[in-house]
Amino acid sequence: MAKSPIFDPQQIPVDRIDSHLAAVPVDRMSAQALQKRFSQPPNWQPEILRERKFLDREPAQAAVLLGVVMRDEPTVLLTQRTEHMSTHAGQVAFAGGKCDADDADAAATALREAYEEVGLEMHHVQVLGELPTYITGSAFHVTPIVALIDPAMQLRINTSEVAHAFEVPLAYLMNPANHRWHVWEFEGVQRQWLSMPYQDGPDQRYIWGATAGMLRNFYRFLQA
Repeated sequence: MAKSPIFDPQQIPVDRIDSHLAAVPVDRMSAQALQKRFSQPPNWQPEILRERKFLDREPAQAAVLLGVVMRDEPTVLLTQRTEHMSTHAGQVAFAGGKCDADDADAAATALREAYEEVGLEMHHVQVLGELPTYITGSAFHVTPIVALIDPAMQLRINTSEVAHAFEVPLAYLMNPANHRWHVWEFEGVQRQWLSMPYQDGPDQRYIWGATAGMLRNFYRFLQA
């Protein structure tokens, strides 16, 4: 398999935007509505389950915390990885990482990693359930764990792994008018991905790739 060259995803043109799709109604994003949706899940289909493989390596099991901070306007907790990380350096991501043998399940992995990366204590988190496993192009088999986070949390950033932690309004991420598709071709192989750029004060948070793909599946789950 030819190795893809290093490229800047922000320089790849937008192919299309899903402005024609309806946003998730606000009343489906309350704590009570989210709890009910996971206790009584709808009949739905995830849209993106696997990226085109671009790295030869053994598959690795991982889990991430798709944490909804229950502020007056719910937000999603995200991180920006440090530039020296061995994988996905500098990218926006959910807190999370590889499963350890001692982890009881994917939720335990996500909670442990969230504590290690941003100091999120487990008593501030209520796990609701999980979304289908998402397979990245770098062979990570990622289970997204959806949870509610108490806004009283106090984060302590592990600066060896995380450059920034920030929040994006859930309504923004659940509105397809903010979902942009990109297409890139290298040596006859086409790669397609989503981005959801968010202006966070003076900083633009470029949400793309696996993180955007899992958020898109969350959109489909809430909209079903």
